[in-house]
Amino acid sequence: MKRYLAVFLGTAASMEQWKALSEDERARREKAGMEAWGQWVKRYEAAIVDGGSPLGKTKRIASKGIADVRNELAAWTVVEAESHEAAARMFEGHPHFTIFPGDAVEVMECLPMPTG
Repeated sequence: MKRYLAVFLGTAASMEQWKALSEDERARREKAGMEAWGQWVKRYEAAIVDGGSPLGKTKRIASKGIADVRNELAAWTVVEAESHEAAARMFEGHPHFTIFPGDAVEVMECLPMPTG
């Protein structure tokens, strides 16, 4: 089986919409979202290689130095699947974007390190 990195994305605009919800609505959605995420994990627990984690603030390091930057990366996880398509299908209807303010999940194959 191949390994795939899933990157959870969220825009600043989506987070602003989330923050605009009432405190009660946010709490309701957070509870529902965590329950749904737990169900997703249980459904795919045999395929989850590393559950990953949320991601914090970003620093970009380049030839001109180090700078604080903003991107859409929100969290990550690693799964195993028979194909790229099968890995992608695991995330259809995921609570990251159906309940929480996330926008999407991108899935890419973890390729072997070149040797030589």
